[in-house]
Amino acid sequence: MNYKTVIVNIDGPIARLILNRPEVHNAFNAEMIKELNLALREIKNRSDIRILILTGEGKSFCAGADLNWMREIIHYSFEENLQESKELAELMFQLDQLPLPTIARINGATIGGGNGFHAACDIAIASEDAVFSLSEVKIGLIPAVISPYVIRRIGLSRARQYFLTGERISAKKAEEIGLIHKSVPAAALDDEVAEVVKLLLTSGPEAIRRSKELLQKVPLMSIEEAKEYTAKVIAELRISPEGQEGMAAFLEKKKPRWAQEAELILEEMEKKRSKD
Repeated sequence: MNYKTVIVNIDGPIARLILNRPEVHNAFNAEMIKELNLALREIKNRSDIRILILTGEGKSFCAGADLNWMREIIHYSFEENLQESKELAELMFQLDQLPLPTIARINGATIGGGNGFHAACDIAIASEDAVFSLSEVKIGLIPAVISPYVIRRIGLSRARQYFLTGERISAKKAEEIGLIHKSVPAAALDDEVAEVVKLLLTSGPEAIRRSKELLQKVPLMSIEEAKEYTAKVIAELRISPEGQEGMAAFLEKKKPRWAQEAELILEEMEKKRSKD
């Protein structure tokens, strides 16, 4: 599809979804929310894609809600605001529930609702130059739609602090409190993301999908429910084609098919990066 506010680049099994409004630091508006929802559905429906990398064009990751959009919604009725909010909530939910592993490549400042994008991803890696802020309270609002994902990341105690103060958070501090997983020098950001991609590609595709399913379901289960579910899912995987191949390869001290394919993919990607 032809998008106006985002870019979707497909490179073999890797999709890069890029917030593409650098002139406003990739702030989101109704159009971007709609296009991101469409892009995620497109990516989800493609069986050849195994990994999603989410990032921002230019020097920022996402500056939160667009000011011009906010000038519009200040005049909206409750019903109109509710509809817009539901669409943003659906976007965060789609990103969180995507069966593919997702990596947030945080290339710069991330303010307000922009934090929902990386918090809904599986792995968040940031440039040391990035700054973060849950600053909604400064304009009389709250981080409502993104709160399930941010609270899950940093815990209720930290959320009490940062939701209420709206203070700036350095990349180093964000890593310390668990808002992101790792911060690296800006020049090393792509290398760090590439290393995570390598780890993901050399893992079983079905095992990753079922791991994401496990991570979504088990925290909501009682111990009794989890006991039944986890025993069933590992039994299913042990007799699955991928599980059989993986265990046999391990016992025979050789690499399974997907790991061999990953080596070829990674080699080709490295050639492209060297040319660039």
